[in-house]
Amino acid sequence: MTEPFEVRITEAEIADLRDRLRRTRWPEPEPVDDWSQGIPLAYVQELCHSWAHDYDFGFAERLNAFPQFRDTIDGLGIHFLHVRSPEPTAFPLVLTHGWPGSVLEFLEVLGPLTDPRAHGGDPADAFHVVAPSLPGYGWSDKPSTTGWGITRIARAWDTLMVSLGYQRYGAQGGDWGSAVSGALGEVAPERVAGVHLNMGSVAAGTFDDPTPAELANLAAANEFQRTGRGYSAQQATRPQTLGYGLTDSPAGQAAWIAEKFWAWTDNNGHPEDAVSRQQILDEISVYWFTASATSSARLYWESFANFRDKVTAPSGLSIYPRDISRPSRREAELRFNRPALVRRAPARRPFRGNGTAGVTRRAGARILPPHSLI
Repeated sequence: MTEPFEVRITEAEIADLRDRLRRTRWPEPEPVDDWSQGIPLAYVQELCHSWAHDYDFGFAERLNAFPQFRDTIDGLGIHFLHVRSPEPTAFPLVLTHGWPGSVLEFLEVLGPLTDPRAHGGDPADAFHVVAPSLPGYGWSDKPSTTGWGITRIARAWDTLMVSLGYQRYGAQGGDWGSAVSGALGEVAPERVAGVHLNMGSVAAGTFDDPTPAELANLAAANEFQRTGRGYSAQQATRPQTLGYGLTDSPAGQAAWIAEKFWAWTDNNGHPEDAVSRQQILDEISVYWFTASATSSARLYWESFANFRDKVTAPSGLSIYPRDISRPSRREAELRFNRPALVRRAPARRPFRGNGTAGVTRRAGARILPPHSLI
């Protein structure tokens, strides 16, 4: 049964956070002058000081400004935003976030997507938007049994969309949201009109006659494998072990997430070149107050081997100049069905998990309009 929902953060929870931050036992500074060993001590201390003293904890109020609900699907409570468009011809769209993201990513685009007329857009491009929190993330329940991989999540999303009265819809996702959105086309091909992804991960180095662009994509993939995959190896193999430290230490949770805002945004050496401190602390706060470090990491354990499964639904990919993966058309065609590749101009790409929010806010672009999905 679908029930209205609001996020609540108590003064006692905030006081506990501040006390834990005050009592943090810090490590020694890094012996390098860059981020090559991880997030620098000085920055994480500065971030945690802001979290304890300056941060407004207003993310709950911002979420509560939009219609939120919870429903039980396949035995699990699922939290979701559901914002209907005033346009009678609006097309249903399900947005899925990734790690370390949340539905907060979508708040800035809910207005333009659902009511483009009011934001200077074409009313023909209006959507009814549904944005669920992944199982184990945010205010969705944490699975107590194994088996909640991307295919099962996709089935739950299809059940949710049908329960809301949507028999035909599109899907958009980044990071894990890209995998879930792609899987939706497999579990409900009769209902999924198309998917748009802003993380079109492919297997680089496939062809014997690579182009210069494909060689560059392979080099980027190899560099990420060498220096950037440590977090995913840990989350995919020992999420429980990792969770003890992150669930108990807000400084540890902050460092684990904030480092990704440096690694996965287009910045000039500092994450706040690309994303505000408020946004960084908002996302960290979601994981802290929901104690979801462990449960969110388990999705890697469940589904990491399936992240690049073939996508048979008609697909659109947004590709940014500094994305980790920048597939060529023929590379994309090995995984995606009739992919429409949109190579964005040199503008800041979204945080890797940032979904539609990044595509529309940063590049001024529209995701697949209804007439492209039908």
